[in-house]
Amino acid sequence: MKEKAAKVKNNLRRELTCLILFFCLFFLKTSLFPEIKKPNILLITIDTLRADRLSCYGSLRPLTPNIDRLAQRGLLFSLAFAHTPTTLPSHANIFLGMTPPFHGVHDNLNFIVADDFLTLPEILKKEGYRTAAFVGSYLLDRRFGLSQGFDLYDDNYSRSHGQKLVNLERRAEEVIKPAIQWLKQQASPWFLWIHCYDPHDPYEPPELFRSQFINDPYNGEVAYVDFALKPLVDLMEGTPYRDSTIIIFTSDHGESLGEHGEETHGFLAYNSTLWVPLIMIVPGIKPRKINVPVSHIDLLPTVLDLAGLALLNNWQGTSLVPLFKGKRLPERKIYFESLYPYYSRGWAPIRGFYQNNLKFIDSPIPELYDLSRDFAEKNNILKSGLVAKYKNELTSLIASLSGSGQPIARARFDREKIEKLRSLGYLSSQPVTKKERENFGPEYDVKTLLPYNNQAVKAINLYQQGEKERAIKILEEIIKKCPHLDNAYANLAIIYQKEGDLNKALEILKLALTNIPSSYEFFFNYLNLLIEAKKYGEAIKFFEEKSLIYDRSVHDPEILNLVGLAYAQQGNLKKALEVYDLALAIDDKYPSLYANMGWAYLSLFLKSNDQRALQNSFEKFKRAIEIDQNFSQAYNGLGLTYRLMGNIDEAINCWQRALQFNPDLLQAYYYLGLAQMEKNNFQEAFSLLKAYQTKADPNLSKEEKDRLTSLLKICSDKLKDKR
Repeated sequence: MKEKAAKVKNNLRRELTCLILFFCLFFLKTSLFPEIKKPNILLITIDTLRADRLSCYGSLRPLTPNIDRLAQRGLLFSLAFAHTPTTLPSHANIFLGMTPPFHGVHDNLNFIVADDFLTLPEILKKEGYRTAAFVGSYLLDRRFGLSQGFDLYDDNYSRSHGQKLVNLERRAEEVIKPAIQWLKQQASPWFLWIHCYDPHDPYEPPELFRSQFINDPYNGEVAYVDFALKPLVDLMEGTPYRDSTIIIFTSDHGESLGEHGEETHGFLAYNSTLWVPLIMIVPGIKPRKINVPVSHIDLLPTVLDLAGLALLNNWQGTSLVPLFKGKRLPERKIYFESLYPYYSRGWAPIRGFYQNNLKFIDSPIPELYDLSRDFAEKNNILKSGLVAKYKNELTSLIASLSGSGQPIARARFDREKIEKLRSLGYLSSQPVTKKERENFGPEYDVKTLLPYNNQAVKAINLYQQGEKERAIKILEEIIKKCPHLDNAYANLAIIYQKEGDLNKALEILKLALTNIPSSYEFFFNYLNLLIEAKKYGEAIKFFEEKSLIYDRSVHDPEILNLVGLAYAQQGNLKKALEVYDLALAIDDKYPSLYANMGWAYLSLFLKSNDQRALQNSFEKFKRAIEIDQNFSQAYNGLGLTYRLMGNIDEAINCWQRALQFNPDLLQAYYYLGLAQMEKNNFQEAFSLLKAYQTKADPNLSKEEKDRLTSLLKICSDKLKDKR
């Protein structure tokens, strides 16, 4: 019994000792190794950046010393690939960790990232991260859905009334400077996304780089972006960021620069546009090169893995963290597509996959390349007997990747907006399904059509050099040989439009719509040209007939702005303002829209004497000028509202500003002349009215000419009296 009692006592003592040791080790651990803080995360995406332009990727020309500094202390992935050669889809792939067959975003402008999906910033925000984005292009405007999860989404590029929305951008320095200011105000943890658009065409680097790269402006853009990144790279190398920040550097896609007959990107799916740089800096992980194929959809699970957050099974990408530890990734196919030609131009789609150094490209003329021997894809090794095999593999891959995003990414509207559109007659009670062509022959292959497209570009360049007849002949020959080449019609219509023959331009676009009915660009251009030709009734009828077919039109602010203008010119101000309001709900930073609303409210005031309409007019013109401070027509309208409110001095100031920005704005000469007469400044009034007479004479009616002659005589007589 004594031995048994002693044994029990010893066991209790041992357990007590273990328990004391456990608590000692626990408290020692918590004191020596405090809980690791969540890492900061910096994502940098450079638009249209080829990997081979970076010295760290083999460029012999030192264009990118600051990006190379990132590579020197990070992991460099030599075989990173985009899934799409266009901006919005590539960023959707990154932030959703899914491919386009799942999320449904296949091209710029035609698609919107749906609210249904959980984005990387949304996940991080729920985990206590402060989140911010600074983007450089309208292609990533908040209206396309990527702002989900960001505390701050800075898309404040300048808005010029003279530019199409798609062309709006801002330089890298204008993106990076406010991003750094935001960063310096944040406590950890934070997630910051910086997007620079500069290498995208047209290649127009700022002066220092323009003259230095006079014969190679693309490289000038790349060198400029690297220069702009220097303050950010410097900051990241200092305390506290160096040891607390994960940095991911990549591009959304590359640029062909003439390879395979493609001048820019978005048409073909070769490595010139799908191979991208990828550099990752992870504190505690030693720099090295990783020669394993990876892709954009791998970034989301990798970030979450590094941040210690749960990895779910509903992402299509794979965490790359095992590679950091020398392990392998599971064998897989990497999907890619190029569908801008399909959705926007009616050409055949391009889809494919990479696996085990082989790359299969499916199109009416399919291709297969051995990337280990032929990374430039010059030798198609596909044998006819293997086509069905690879096509079946691609079909199975797409089926495995597909999801619910396809129908909802085309248009994302809340119920209120949909009902408003229906009440105005622009949506049927049932959605119209546009049938997409599925069977394409070789004549629709992008490789077949691209040479004709390049000829059409050459023709418009000839026209700009003064060779009008030669340009027209080339375009007419292209249309005969290749009637489904959209660019030939577009450029021919542009020539006739610039030559003042609007009816001929309309005839060309009407033929284009007949031969290529899927082209949204022709729908837009035809509507725009009808309004320029002052055929407002035809424009409204055309829109009302076609808006159910071109479903994108009812959520395109530029289209709705045009339709509102047509209604306003017809005198239907109520309908015009309803359509303008719809456009405003889509894009509330569109200066031309605010100016047109200002004119509509001003016309309403002149008809009804409703002071609320005058006040609304005043506010819309003011807002247009706040957005675009060089907007002459907005100053002209604001001058009229000031005049009607009795503030002649402010009216004069506005008309003077209008003429400063547009010396050919005829109305401003006339209104300013009248105002100067009221102020008894007859010399100024005479000069302004005389200028108006000289510039406007051919277009004035007899009554207007008589009225102007009378005003000039009054000024002249007053000046004589003073003498």
